[in-house]
This record gives sequence, structure tokens and C-alpha cells, in this order.
Amino acid sequence: MRALLLLLGLLSATLSTTVGAQDAKDRVLNGDAKCTRCHDENDTYPVLAIGATKHGTRADPRTPSCTSCHGASDAHMNHKSGSGAPPRPKPDIGFNKHAKTPMETRTQACLTCHQGASRIDWQMSAHARTDVTCSSCHLVHAPRDPVRDRVAQSDTCFNCHKETRVQVNRPVHHPIVEGRMSCSSCHNVHGGNPKQLVRDSVTETCFTCHMEKRGPFVHNHPPVQEDCAICHQPHGTTIASLLKQRPPFLCQECHSHTSHPSQAATLPSGRTTSTSLLGTVGRGCMNCHTNIHGSNSTQNSATSGRFRR
Repeated sequence: MRALLLLLGLLSATLSTTVGAQDAKDRVLNGDAKCTRCHDENDTYPVLAIGATKHGTRADPRTPSCTSCHGASDAHMNHKSGSGAPPRPKPDIGFNKHAKTPMETRTQACLTCHQGASRIDWQMSAHARTDVTCSSCHLVHAPRDPVRDRVAQSDTCFNCHKETRVQVNRPVHHPIVEGRMSCSSCHNVHGGNPKQLVRDSVTETCFTCHMEKRGPFVHNHPPVQEDCAICHQPHGTTIASLLKQRPPFLCQECHSHTSHPSQAATLPSGRTTSTSLLGTVGRGCMNCHTNIHGSNSTQNSATSGRFRR
């Protein structure tokens, strides 16, 4: 009799365990019961936090499941633990920095849904070529993804771009540290052009904000049409207007000093022109050439092309 009761007890326990596994309910995502029976709110990795993100919107038919990103992972889920058993295999696709999943496989898991638009050229981007994956920057399970936050985004970028961190903390800089703009205001990090800009070139990117510099002008300054970075350091400098050097030295990288002798005004130059005593050392070219980006002036046509008022 005692043996029969013991047998009935074992059968009852086995049946209840089987029924409990079959009747386990999804907690966050559709079909996540087989994962959340182990990965619950007590897990060391906050798996269920994905419910507070757009990936956890169950009413949206595009919402993925756990296996959409991590693969079927049959060996991981069907592992029998116990004394002497080998460690549980990892999921088929892992995204943390210790995972052995190839970078291309990790990225493709995201591109299955997130493709087109600004990400259409990802495979040709500088980030893709240097084995940067989506999970290198994005936190999918976190309710607040720092890289999508204007204030916190730069810290994610500065993890790799350390020189840029130094530049944006110089006295003259674009208002990135103040949170008024972010790296993605100028850069499309998923894009394929060499500098990963939101537009096809540096000038077109700058003109999205600095439209008054676009022109066309009657008298165009060629560097303005070629590349703003010829004269400006966009991330930050110690010189006003984000200039790379102080005038006149910046200007004299292209313009010969012969029309303006570059000596102190009191030193003789050996010239007999009206500018023979007009040196440029310690002076600024923009004192006279105020419309340096381009001019529409028709006054005094002999010098109107020199970007004066």
C-alpha cells in the first residue's frame, strides 16, 4: 500500500510539472514562455525590461520574439542540468561583448527588421567595416537606450572617438555637451559616405543649419563650396568661429602675403605701393574682408571680388 501511494505521488508530481510547463504563460513577448520560465524578474540580466521598450509592444504585429533575435537555441533550452552535467550552451546568437557569435550574424539579426531608410548603406559604412555591430551601441533590453537620447548619446560615441571628446570640450564648440545637438545631428552612423554624414558632403551637412553661407554669391569663396573643414574644425577649437588657426595665418595657407606684406607695420618693406606699411602680423583679415564666405557687392568693381562690404 505504501509503495502504491509513493508511486501515485511521483506520478502526480510529474504530471503537475508537465502541465505547468505546457500552461506557462507569456510574460512580455508572444511565445516567450519557454524563455521566461528561467529568465524571470530575478534573473541577473534584466530580460523582462524589454517590455518597457518598443520591442515589447505585443499589440504591434511586427514585434519580435526572443528567438527572432537569439535564434531557436534548442541546445540552450533543452539542456539537462545536474551533477556532473556540462555547462548550459549559450544561445545560438549572443550580443554581449563576450559572445562568440560572428559580428555579421549579430548585425543581420537586427537588419532582418531594421533595414532601408538611413540604414540601407550599413554594409558599406565605416562602422560595419571595423566590426562594429548594432549591439555595440544600442541597448535593446533597456527601457532607455542612451544612444537614442540627445544628451547621453555623445558618451556612447566617445567610447571609441576619444579625440572628438577632447575637441568638443574645448572653449569653442558646437553645443553637444550642452545637449542642444547630438552627434547624429550631423552624422548618419549607419550611412555609407566616408565621413558618415547626414548629407552627401561636409558642405551640404553644414548648410542644413548655416543656410546663409550657401549662396550662390556673385563672388564665391571656393573653400565654401568645396569643404567647410578646410578652415573650420567642427567639433571644437580654442579659436573663435571654430577656426583651425587664427587669421592671418589661416588665410595665408592659401593666399600669398605679397599683396599685404606680413611684417609689423613700422618695419620697412621696400615696396612703394599704398600698402607698403600695412602688415598683417597681429591683424585679422576679416577686419576688412567681412563677407569671407561670399559677396554680392558690385561697389568698386576693381576690388569687389575680395569679399569686402
